[in-house]
Amino acid sequence: MRRTRTHPLRRAAAAAFLCAPLLVGASGAAAQDIDCGNPFVNHFGPFDYRTATQENKNLVEATHFTPDTEQLKKNSGTGYPGQDIGYTLHVFPNHPRALIAMSRLAIREHSPHPKYAKYSINCYFTRAIQFRPDDGEVYMIYGVHLLKTGAADRAIAQLTKAVELNEASANAQYNLGLAYVEVKDYDKALVHAQKAYALGFPLPGLRNMLQKMGKWQTPVAATDSAQGASGSTPPGRPAAAN
Repeated sequence: MRRTRTHPLRRAAAAAFLCAPLLVGASGAAAQDIDCGNPFVNHFGPFDYRTATQENKNLVEATHFTPDTEQLKKNSGTGYPGQDIGYTLHVFPNHPRALIAMSRLAIREHSPHPKYAKYSINCYFTRAIQFRPDDGEVYMIYGVHLLKTGAADRAIAQLTKAVELNEASANAQYNLGLAYVEVKDYDKALVHAQKAYALGFPLPGLRNMLQKMGKWQTPVAATDSAQGASGSTPPGRPAAAN
């Protein structure tokens, strides 16, 4: 049986997705959703996941967003993954791990509207952004989802917003670099790659891609630091006077 090879960019994006601090067919088909269930009127919530009490988190997660549900196992929680993840996002629209799980479900099912979920995947991200437009992690997760589903241009828009809200997010910088590689804008990819690694991002995938294409450059500051540590003087630069 012949195995299907995964594109290196898809593998790198998938790895970054799994590293999200807890760390985007399903991308564009639902872009014209008309009704995403707004305004937010719930019998419980909605709550900003970042500031919600642990008690409220436990009330929902212990029943609906169990480890089995997060792993998309059938008959987990109170029913099917789409139902339980959807309920979690009903109460916590910007729940990062639930958004990632719903994205994975849409991708697994090759559908913009996961089975048993109330809304499309596009709607869940739209709702999260409308609910808390200052949550940079939502834009990042959405961007990774779009990148993994072949919508690099749309991913760039979301990931740029994520970086604007949190420039110190190594994850957002890394994934924005991946998106720029996808559209062959290597100069911008390099800028965000260097920022991601300066912030301590651990995965070498983006750097390896740029090296393979002959586009990688070690940041000058890093080069100077390494040379200073070894006691050598860069060619053409005079040694500092004592």
